[in-house]
Amino acid sequence: MTIRICLAGATGWAGSALSRAIAKSEGLTLVSAVSRTHAGHVLGDVLGEPLLKCPIYATAREALSHQTDVFFEFTKPDVAKSNVLAALQQGARVVIGTSGLTDADYSEIASVAEQRQLGVLAVGNFALTVVLLQKFSEIAARYIPQWEIIDYASDSKVDAPSGTARELAYRLSAIRPSELTVPLEQTQGVVETRGARLTGSQVHSIRLPGYTISAEIIFGMPDQKLTIRHDSGTSAQPYVDGALLAIRKVNTFVGLRRGLDTVLDL
Repeated sequence: MTIRICLAGATGWAGSALSRAIAKSEGLTLVSAVSRTHAGHVLGDVLGEPLLKCPIYATAREALSHQTDVFFEFTKPDVAKSNVLAALQQGARVVIGTSGLTDADYSEIASVAEQRQLGVLAVGNFALTVVLLQKFSEIAARYIPQWEIIDYASDSKVDAPSGTARELAYRLSAIRPSELTVPLEQTQGVVETRGARLTGSQVHSIRLPGYTISAEIIFGMPDQKLTIRHDSGTSAQPYVDGALLAIRKVNTFVGLRRGLDTVLDL
């Protein structure tokens, strides 16, 4: 059976690569797309891919007028939650690739998904190296009580921390909060330079030209440290394979799952 997909953010950096991959994937078809800047056009004309014949709409609600099995959210954090909730109300399962949603946002989405008996898979980063970073970090946190997370991205990224850093901090909170030798309230000087406390982890976000997306976690023990780091290149290819897998797996459960590894055999 062919999976019918509505892709929000279909003409963006990652969305355009995913659109082209869907066009060439067996058992998947794009029935509609969302892009405010290209609304009213055919997606294939915009991307130069004749296999993509679906129309582009300005809003998710318009695009969801087409019968949709999976809604893929790849836009901006200011509209992502409303797009996801609209898709669930229309009976579509959802894959979230947009970063910047909060734990409170996910709590609301999870509640609606349970009510509608649909699956939502939220993935801060679809790259396999990020999946492994998360798993290795969970293992390390069981043995090493002190760590800090550093999130790197280009100067144009508006949300901070990144979805990758948020997801990593959230996962580690299920194991334990990181320990601080000097409590934040006892910091002398400018306490903000110690980063933000996010679900039990210290997180630092760097936004500078020259970066694409990187994530690093440093575990420290007396006279030793462990550094685990992911670096992405300039193409969106590392995210495409994981995104296609997420589309195929989101119909295998009900409710909200966070992280690509939750549907992998790791």
